[in-house]
Amino acid sequence: MTTLQHRPDPDTAGAGEASGPADEQTSGGGRPWLIVAVREVVVRVTNRTFLFSTLFTLVFIAGFAAFSAWQAGKTTTYTVAVSSAEGTRLVEQAASTARSTSDTVVITPSTVPGEDAARAAVDRGDVDAWLHETSAGWTLTSGDDVEASLRTPLEGAVRDAALDRNAAAAGTTVEALERGATLGADRFDGQTTNRGFVQAATFAFALLFFMGALMFGQQIAASVVEEKQSRLVEIIATAIPLRALLAGKVVGNSVIAMGQVVLFAGVGLVAVSFTEWSSLLPALSTAVVWFVLFFAVGFFALACLFAVAGALASRTEDLQSTTSPLTTLLMLVYFASFALSGTALKVASFVPIVSVVAMPGRIIAGDAAWWEPVVSLLLMAAFSAVAVVIGEKVYRRSLMQTRGRMSWKQALRTAD
Repeated sequence: MTTLQHRPDPDTAGAGEASGPADEQTSGGGRPWLIVAVREVVVRVTNRTFLFSTLFTLVFIAGFAAFSAWQAGKTTTYTVAVSSAEGTRLVEQAASTARSTSDTVVITPSTVPGEDAARAAVDRGDVDAWLHETSAGWTLTSGDDVEASLRTPLEGAVRDAALDRNAAAAGTTVEALERGATLGADRFDGQTTNRGFVQAATFAFALLFFMGALMFGQQIAASVVEEKQSRLVEIIATAIPLRALLAGKVVGNSVIAMGQVVLFAGVGLVAVSFTEWSSLLPALSTAVVWFVLFFAVGFFALACLFAVAGALASRTEDLQSTTSPLTTLLMLVYFASFALSGTALKVASFVPIVSVVAMPGRIIAGDAAWWEPVVSLLLMAAFSAVAVVIGEKVYRRSLMQTRGRMSWKQALRTAD
């Protein structure tokens, strides 16, 4: 085994060991980790690929919001051909119903003399359908399938007219006939949050976490192994402690990752305010705050572990094997956001790393008590602390080894 000799770490050196000039420089109140952290930040924010990907994501989020707002505000106009005064009255009633439920649907009648004129109008595109009465009742005829936004209010108008007529014939009223005929909807937990919205928000959290952790984690690992392979780390090790180098890389990349996540989350909240889900912004904002907290604590541990993965490798080709456990973990967290539900989801929301996505999802759904995210975050912090302590030891013991790719077990057995 070939081991590169380097300056003893001042944090672990014995009292009888002499300190060189570099030790005096870094132990006299200086903060070498801060220098490394600032360098990591500068390198990332000046990288064109990083800037382009960030800008592209922001444009995508803003574009999706603009498209959703345009779709929600787009007015759809339907023209219905009729051949009688009763048909005109039904269309006008359907138009009134459509206006009361949505201001983006407009229905207007157009009088035609009969079937031939109605067919010609449909073929020309002047009208969308022809409402006429047959022996079986009212019929809506068109050249293609009738959209639900037109058919539903017309069905309601025909139904109401039939009920009025039949109730009068029976000597009663429509209100009396419909008494007790309505069906209410409720949930055992009393919550009214839209399930589709919860799923969409949870997916967004999972995607943000997966992209951020994987992209920045891989960058950290690549940076470490490049410095090791080029032997640049030998020069760095003579100037600052290795644990300061690790701390700087983790802190610097964590700052950039957090900044990017906060930026994306902020733009996402603004985007939601322009959609039909704007009324759910309070619940989403609370969940976003918790997601940012969980991400900050969880990513700190992941950043340290990715740095260890880079230190265990001796060349860039080794990264695939040393980072594969972490990549697999991130994939599991990503897919868990879709696969878990019920008790399994509740348990997962307390499991470190998985809780980054699971707990904010439960918060949006209103399924978490006030103390649950607090306990889950404390568990995440404890996990991160253990991961950093063990990871720092493995990082220091493997970074200066050049005998090939190392395992965690070999690194832990290696002397400082």
